Amino acid sequence: MNKKKMIRLTALVGVATATGVVAEANQAHAATTTTTETTNQTTNASVESTQAAVDAAQSTFDTAQTSVDNAQANVTSASNNVTSASATLSSAIANKEAATSENIASATSAVSSQAVVVASASQAVSEQAGVVSAAASVQASAQAEATSASASLSSSSANVASATSALSAAEAALTSDQSTAANNLSAAESAASSASAAVSSGQAAVDNAQAAVASAQAIVDAVAEVQSSDVINMSVAYITALKNYLANPSSANEAALQEVAKGADYVKELQQKFKSDASLDVVVDPSDPTVQEALSVYAVNLINHLRNQYGLTTAFGASANANVAAIDFVKKYYDDEDWNIFGTTGSDGKGHNKNGLDAYANQLNTSIAEDAGSGLTTWVNGKATMATTTLHNLLYAVYSDIATMLFDDGGTNNWSHAQSIFEDGTILGTGGFNNVYLGVAFDKYGYAHYELYNATEGNHLGKNAYSLDVLTAAQALLTNAQASLASAKASLQRMTTNLMVAKAAVVAAQNQLAALENSSANDLVAVTKARTQLASAETSYQTALATYKQKEEALKKAGDNLAAAQASLEAAQATLATAKAKLAELEETVANLTNADQLLAAAQAAYEQAVANLTTATGNLGAAQVDLAKAESQLALAEDTAEQAKVRAAIAAQVDQQLNGSTANDRQSAGQDATSLKTNGRALTATVATASAAKQKQGANQGRLPQTGNDDQEASTMALVGLGMLGMATGLYGYKKKRLTK
Repeated sequence: MNKKKMIRLTALVGVATATGVVAEANQAHAATTTTTETTNQTTNASVESTQAAVDAAQSTFDTAQTSVDNAQANVTSASNNVTSASATLSSAIANKEAATSENIASATSAVSSQAVVVASASQAVSEQAGVVSAAASVQASAQAEATSASASLSSSSANVASATSALSAAEAALTSDQSTAANNLSAAESAASSASAAVSSGQAAVDNAQAAVASAQAIVDAVAEVQSSDVINMSVAYITALKNYLANPSSANEAALQEVAKGADYVKELQQKFKSDASLDVVVDPSDPTVQEALSVYAVNLINHLRNQYGLTTAFGASANANVAAIDFVKKYYDDEDWNIFGTTGSDGKGHNKNGLDAYANQLNTSIAEDAGSGLTTWVNGKATMATTTLHNLLYAVYSDIATMLFDDGGTNNWSHAQSIFEDGTILGTGGFNNVYLGVAFDKYGYAHYELYNATEGNHLGKNAYSLDVLTAAQALLTNAQASLASAKASLQRMTTNLMVAKAAVVAAQNQLAALENSSANDLVAVTKARTQLASAETSYQTALATYKQKEEALKKAGDNLAAAQASLEAAQATLATAKAKLAELEETVANLTNADQLLAAAQAAYEQAVANLTTATGNLGAAQVDLAKAESQLALAEDTAEQAKVRAAIAAQVDQQLNGSTANDRQSAGQDATSLKTNGRALTATVATASAAKQKQGANQGRLPQTGNDDQEASTMALVGLGMLGMATGLYGYKKKRLTK
């Protein structure tokens, strides 16, 4: 509650009064000093008196404010009571209107019906309480049995632990020496078994090495035979026709070449010239380095023989590096990618893996050409079947593939294989084949791949070159096999010696164990007894464990039953509580209908009383607000009076200071002292001048009165004293603003 009140008090000083004050300035200095002291005492007492009045007015204001706040709270409470009483009265009126005999009879009937429901629900609660009590008894019994079973299980477990400890002690006594001897025997037997297995393995290695020597010897004999006999010879007419076609692949030249070559019939004729020898029917691994060497040398010799007939002086070479590159390429771009070059019928294959050839050529930084043939596969009724991998099969595959390459393949290949064999410096029109090395590899489908690489110092494909004498390569295979056989025989001899030593150690360990058996008979009896006791303890433990599990299960079941019974009891209690609440509601309805007249009269009286209370509270609030306004006005007046008293005291003190600081000798000197006073919102400056003794009378006559509208006003010393005394007499000076907030 905020209020602002301004009180403006103005002090006017007449000219005549001011003149009288000026005249009094001619009095003696001693008299003046006494007057100012009296004035100071008076003004100080006035300040204290007015401040006490302010404190009293503030206390009165605070009390009035508290009364207003309390009265306002009472009005709010009375208003709320009127609202509540009004609602109660409306309800009572509605209840009176509904209080017909029919409604009372209906409500009374509903009470009777609900009482039956409550009785039934109460009976259900009693019955379910009995069920809960019985279930709790069963659960308590099950808990006791489970506790007993747990104790029995703990006891049985302790017995097992004790029996186990006893057995461990007995076994430790038994096995202190006997165990060592048994371990020694076991180790000796294990060593003898390992030595025996090593001997068997060594004998197998010798047998395999001997078979390898025999196989290598057969290869040497067979290769020596085919070295001179397996060559392919071309007729002069064929060579001439082929040269004409390769120089100018016209239709006429191709027809002439086809006529001379005789096509597939002549291929069969060449294939039939391959020398078949029973000594070649030995099983070999196509990826074996020695076999790879023999195959690549064999293929290069066949090709170089053909190139010589064609009139070329540059020969193809064979090397281990070229063979390794061929095997790596075929595995990566045919086997790993499931790339079947011919397919299952010879016409449904994927053909050459050109992307793989480009990638591998970039990898090796060289030029690569690829020829492919049926290899280990023969064609029967248009379907491919894998043949047995023998040296005969491999050599025949190479011989047959190269012979087939001499003729038209048909389709888009035409005479491309022949071009790859007979071109010099280029292959199929691609340059960069000035130093050709051949690598041979077989893919997982059995097809043969002939990779033609241009060897350079940078790619090292010509390194580790093979001698083109097939017999030398075959002889190296035999030498390696013989060295392996000798190594296997030496290893077998060492293993046989180790076996004899191991068997002797077994006999010694057996004798040591037999010697200890007689001395450990008592320990053995103790071990047997301990084992029997442990078995009995374990049996008891298992029985106790089964009983414990059974009792725990029964306890869980009893707990579940008790929980279910308690849940049912709680549900029945909830139903009973709901029925009782409904009954109380119906009974209250009957009571309200039966006593409708009394309830209405009471509600009407309560409403009227609430209205009367509100009227009284409103009147009290108005009276308290009037008292607060009065107290606020009195407080503002008291504060302004106190402020003026302080101003007068300040002026009196200033005058006293000026007079006490002057003497007869120094009044001849002029001095000025400025004192700022706050009057009517502006600064009022008083200037005091001291005159010489010779000019006192003139100075008294020439004293200046205050000038209206001027902030800077001057007065003589005595004039200021007179003004101060006048202000004390009137009690009015300046004006004061006061903001009161509560």
